[in-house]
Amino acid sequence: MTTAATIISRDDLPRDGNTFNFEGRHYGDTDVSFIWVEMPPGDGPRLHRHAYAEIIIVQEGRATFTVGETACEVQAGHVVIIPAGTPHAFFNSGSGPLRQIDLHLSRMILTEWLV
Repeated sequence: MTTAATIISRDDLPRDGNTFNFEGRHYGDTDVSFIWVEMPPGDGPRLHRHAYAEIIIVQEGRATFTVGETACEVQAGHVVIIPAGTPHAFFNSGSGPLRQIDLHLSRMILTEWLV
């Protein structure tokens, strides 16, 4: 049996402001989704949560995260693991672009906005 890889350009993904969204449910048996983030200084999503864990890979820049009751600043080369159901938010606290990949352990991105 021969299978072929699916190759997708970032520019072909649905865009929402400063993000590109990949939902696995649109690509067969893919059980993960992700948000490709390119955020300018001072910008970021408001407080929200997901019913599943989220893993954020910071590739470039600096971000301040609020996860539950804890605030922390991270920079490129760090991974942030947010447990399922935990309220969280972040913003670009650096002077340049923030580039990160937000992995959603779900076939679809489901967000409950808290503010």
